Amino acid sequence: MQAVTLRRWGWVHKWSSLICTLFILMLCLTGLPLVFSHEIDHLTGNEIEAPAMPEGTPRAPVDRVAAKAVEAYPGLVPLYFFAEEDAPDVWYVKLDTRVDTDESASTLILSDARTAEVLGAPNIDEGFMSVMYRLHVDLYAGLAGKLFLGFMGLLLMVAIVSGVVLYAPFMRKLRFAEVRQERTARTRWLDLHNLLGIVTLVWAMAVGFTGVINTWADLIFQAWQAEQVAALQAGETRVLLAADADDAPAADGSLQTAVDRVLAAAPGMAVAMIAYPGTLRATPEHVAVILRGDTPLTSRLSQALLVDPADGAVLEAGPRPWYVTALQLSEPLHFGDYGGLPLKILWALLDILTIVVLGSGLYLWLKRGATEVRT
Repeated sequence: MQAVTLRRWGWVHKWSSLICTLFILMLCLTGLPLVFSHEIDHLTGNEIEAPAMPEGTPRAPVDRVAAKAVEAYPGLVPLYFFAEEDAPDVWYVKLDTRVDTDESASTLILSDARTAEVLGAPNIDEGFMSVMYRLHVDLYAGLAGKLFLGFMGLLLMVAIVSGVVLYAPFMRKLRFAEVRQERTARTRWLDLHNLLGIVTLVWAMAVGFTGVINTWADLIFQAWQAEQVAALQAGETRVLLAADADDAPAADGSLQTAVDRVLAAAPGMAVAMIAYPGTLRATPEHVAVILRGDTPLTSRLSQALLVDPADGAVLEAGPRPWYVTALQLSEPLHFGDYGGLPLKILWALLDILTIVVLGSGLYLWLKRGATEVRT
C-alpha cells in the first residue's frame, strides 16, 4: 500500500474513531449491566413472577386480561400483549391514553395469563437500570436520540473497517499478537490496542451493526405498517382463513376469538404479540397477531397475520419484508440473550475488551506526541 493511501486510511480511522469513541464507550458501559438485566432484577427482587399454580391451568381469555388491566389503570387503553417464550404464564400489557400515540409515555404492566389479575408494573422508569436503559437506547431524546446513536454506530463501522485496513501494514514487521514490552508505554498500548481490536473484530462488527439496525426499529415498523395498509387497500392480500370457515371458532368480535382464528390458520405457531387496531404494528381496522416459530432460529423470526375481529377473516399482507427480517434477527444478535447465561458472560467479556480498545485508542491520541505531529 502506498504511503499516501496509508495516510488517508489513517486519517479516516483517526477521525471516525475520535468522533464516536465517547458515545460508543458510553454504550459499552451501559450495555454491560443490561446484558444481565434479568439476573439483576431477580437478585434485587425487582422481577415480577406469576404465582405457582398446577401445571396445565387454563389461560384466561385475553379480553378479560385487557379488562382487568383497564380496571387497574383507568383512563388507559391496551395497545399490545407480549409473551416471552420462557414465561408463558405472564402477559406483558402495554397501555396508553390512545392507540395512536407515539408510545413515549406508555405504561407497561404484567398480568397473570391464567387468572387475568395484574401482577404489577416493572420499575423501568426509575433506578439504576432505567438510567442505563435510556442512555443506551435513546439518550433520553426519543427517536432523535436513537438516530443519533445509530449514526455513531455507523462511524464505529467505518473506524473498524479502516482499522482492519491499517492492521496488515502495521503488523508487517511484527509477529501476530506481539506486544513490545521493551518499548515505551505508548508503544505497548498501541500493540495492545491492535491486538484486542483484531480479537474483538467480528463481535464488535456484529453488535455494532445490529445496534445500528435496532435504532431504526420505529421507522422500520412504520414502513411495514404502511406497506400492509397499502396491500390491504389494493386487495393484495392472501386469505388464510375465510370468514365463513367451518374449522375455526365463529367470529364474535372478541379479541380471544380473533387470536384463536389466527392460530387455526397457522397451526404449529405460537403467539408472540397481539396488537390492537390503530397501533404502530397493526392497521386501523385489523388486529395484528405476531406469531413465532418453534425452533431456536425461527422463534426469533415472526410473521404478522391480520384478522378482522368483526368477520374473523385472517389475512396475510404479503411476505415479511427483508428489512423486518433484518431487524428481528439483529435483536438477539445484539443482546446475546438467545444462548443462556454462558453466552451472556461471553458477551460481557467481549464488551469489556472493547472498552479497553476504546480507552486505549483515546490514550494513544492524547499521547500522540512528536510522532503524530510529524505526520
